[in-house]
Amino acid sequence: MNRVVKIISLIMLSPIIIFGGYIICHGHLTPGGGFQGGVVIASAIALLIIAFEDKIIKNHLFSLIETIGLTFFISIAFVGIFKNTFFYNFLSNTNYILGKTIYFGANSGYLNSGGIIPLMNLAVGVEVASALSFIILSIKNK
Repeated sequence: MNRVVKIISLIMLSPIIIFGGYIICHGHLTPGGGFQGGVVIASAIALLIIAFEDKIIKNHLFSLIETIGLTFFISIAFVGIFKNTFFYNFLSNTNYILGKTIYFGANSGYLNSGGIIPLMNLAVGVEVASALSFIILSIKNK
């Protein structure tokens, strides 16, 4: 690709990734979540793959990150078994980080009120972004 495409893709990379992170972090309060934010982040990586012709991105990196995301998701699910059951929300109503107690009435929109849902959104976002990026890179290499 020519220099203009490379420069514009580098300029657009940060806002796209920040927007994807915003969608992942606010998934328990607004429409969106891990899958949607992961797809947005994967589109930024696809932009890099197309602009730089995979000179800086390797397949092994995405498979490693995908494995980390899946392991984190399954670990959160199994931690709940020690309290009560699989996928038990062990952080809710603890008043610690991500466990703020929500009283009866309208939700005031606190980010730390989701319990394990934001952590699971994060794990799904990492997994979806790396898996879609791996698929895009594999298609481009064919």
